[in-house]
Amino acid sequence: MNNRIDHFAIGAASLEAGVDAMRTALGVTIPSGSKHTAMSTHNCVVQAGNDSFLEIIAVDPDAPDPGRRRWFTLDEAETRQRLSERPRALCWVVGTDDLDVVMAASPVDLGEAMLFTRGERSWRLTVPRDGSLPENGLLPAFIEWSPGPHPSSGMQNLGVTLKSVELQHPDPTRLRAMLEALGVDHLARVTEGNNQLSFRVDSPNGEVVLD
Repeated sequence: MNNRIDHFAIGAASLEAGVDAMRTALGVTIPSGSKHTAMSTHNCVVQAGNDSFLEIIAVDPDAPDPGRRRWFTLDEAETRQRLSERPRALCWVVGTDDLDVVMAASPVDLGEAMLFTRGERSWRLTVPRDGSLPENGLLPAFIEWSPGPHPSSGMQNLGVTLKSVELQHPDPTRLRAMLEALGVDHLARVTEGNNQLSFRVDSPNGEVVLD
């Protein structure tokens, strides 16, 4: 399977707070993206090199209650508290050309493969029903796009490039085994430590770690 990093998400208490924080950290103003009506969230997005993109995501205050738990733990009290302090790395998303095979082989429950559409494009994304993130976000979500150019090709290039996804875990051997079972062990750097997800990027401000 051709598994590759599709995008990585920075959660924020509001899009304005996320954009301000990334402007300070990276030296760029990340443009508005779109709304996710099924989840009552919205985002800002920018190219991040190698057919990937950086996403700032937040609850959409103008949207109705989605009638389910939002993705990326955005409804959890702990996440809301953390995001009230500053934007945080929430999740990384791996693109695959066979989502069903990935889900069948996964050592953990990745959730349901939800179908989303926007215009002529559609995609399926793994979303746990309770809005949780496998291994607190250290394991990725998976996405399978309908045929066509990667969405990042239509986003602005502001000189931001993802260098690495970095994962800290108290039992790195166990985490590496799960990543290997998912076919993504080559996509992230694992070290021992407290549970921590971070993204190392090149930017107009130089090399920056977003955590």
